[in-house]
Amino acid sequence: MPAAAPSKAAPKVKEDKSKSKEDKSKVHKLSLKGSSKLCVEFFEFAANTILFQRGVYPPEDFAPVKKYGLNMMVSLDDQVKAYVKKIMSQLNKWIQKSKISKLVIVITSKETGEHLERWQFDVNVFNEDSKSKRKTSSKDQENTAPESEADAATPTAEKSEAEIQQEIQSLFRQITASVTFLPMLDGNCTFNVLVYADADSDVPLEWGDSDAKEVKNAEKVMLRSFSTNSHRIDTLVSYRLGE
Repeated sequence: MPAAAPSKAAPKVKEDKSKSKEDKSKVHKLSLKGSSKLCVEFFEFAANTILFQRGVYPPEDFAPVKKYGLNMMVSLDDQVKAYVKKIMSQLNKWIQKSKISKLVIVITSKETGEHLERWQFDVNVFNEDSKSKRKTSSKDQENTAPESEADAATPTAEKSEAEIQQEIQSLFRQITASVTFLPMLDGNCTFNVLVYADADSDVPLEWGDSDAKEVKNAEKVMLRSFSTNSHRIDTLVSYRLGE
C-alpha cells in the first residue's frame, strides 16, 4: 500500500561538471547520491509540468524556467510549491536509500471525487541487493509493474550527463505532447501524490497510508523511460475516456 503525501489545503491553491585533466571527454559518473538528486529534480519538474499541461491550475499560476534545454513551467502558487517541496524533500531521503519503487501523481475531480488521470513513475535501481530487498515487501509488490518491466536491462555502459539530459528532454517533450490524446479535464480538479515505499521505511507522522487511487476502466499508455548509471525511471499514464 502506498504512502500518501500529507494533505494540502484546498488550492487557490549544478550539476557538477568535472572535466578530467587526462581526458576531457571521459564520461562523468553519477554516484547513487547524485543520481538520486537528479531523479528527485526530475519528479519535481514532472509534477509541475503535468499540473500545467493538464490545466489543473490556470496558466497564469505558472512561470517558465530553463531546464533540460527546454522552457519548463513551474507553479507560482505558494501552497502548491510548499506541498511539492515537502514531498521532494522526503523523496530524496528515501530514494538515496533505495526505499521506493514508484511515485504516482493522481488528478481527481473535485465535484465527483473520481480519479481521472494517474501518472505513474516506476523507480528501478541498478543494484541487485536493493532490488531483491524490495521484492520482499508484499505491500509494495501489490501495485508494482510486472517483473519483466521492473527488472529489465541493467545498463551496459556508463552514461554521460549529456546523454541523460537528452533522454529526460525527450520524455518531457512526450509528456507535453500527451495533450493530443488525453481527454480534456472538465470541471475543477485537484491532485495527490503517492509514494510506494518499502514496509520498513521511516514515514513522517503527517504522511498516511492510501489506496492506489486507480482510474476505473482506464486506458493506459507507456511513455518513454530515462536512466542514469544508478536508476531507470519508467513512465505510464492511465486515463479515463469520456462517456
